[in-house]
Amino acid sequence: MFSYSTLIQAVVTGNHIKSVKLVNEALKEGVSPQDIVSSGLQAGMRIVGDKFSAGDFFVPEMLLAARAVTRATEVLQPLLSASDMPTLGRVVIGTVFGDIHDIGKNLVTMFLRGAGFEVFDLGVNIPADNFARAVKEYNPDILGLSALLTTTMSAMRDVIKALEMAELRSKVKVIVGGAPVTQHFAEHIGADGYGADGGNAIKLCRNLVGK
Repeated sequence: MFSYSTLIQAVVTGNHIKSVKLVNEALKEGVSPQDIVSSGLQAGMRIVGDKFSAGDFFVPEMLLAARAVTRATEVLQPLLSASDMPTLGRVVIGTVFGDIHDIGKNLVTMFLRGAGFEVFDLGVNIPADNFARAVKEYNPDILGLSALLTTTMSAMRDVIKALEMAELRSKVKVIVGGAPVTQHFAEHIGADGYGADGGNAIKLCRNLVGK
């Protein structure tokens, strides 16, 4: 019987070669691709996210784990249709208008995808109305807003106002993050959550979608 714990450990240690090997072994044993993703790869990324939030892991470890998941998923992709791929929820993410920083946003995007979320990354310097249009188009569970400059934090409030004007605010959970952003600021502008880092973002998004 295939051991999911071994695959989880390979993800946690960032061993992409072993992850791919174990996925192929699981397939030969008749394990479904969906179970490999949910019980192996996504379970491993949840542990990695927790370790990152606790300060036990840092960005290099997160990147290695994400690579292990990506390589393993590439093996499974031909066997999974878009509808078969188990997802925890749908997220639209972007850096707000006036801000072109994307490293933090890209890391969160990668972590969320590795953990099992379907993510649509809009990029950087995104006007408030564009976020609203993306929410209408993609119908996400969560909208993630990133800002690295104190001068662009106010653009997060503009996005929430744009959602209200478009009568979309009640249809999506809004989370915010970035170096200058705080829990107090998130509450002040009416956001649904604040993610201090990539690991915290995984936990926050799972809580918001009830998983």
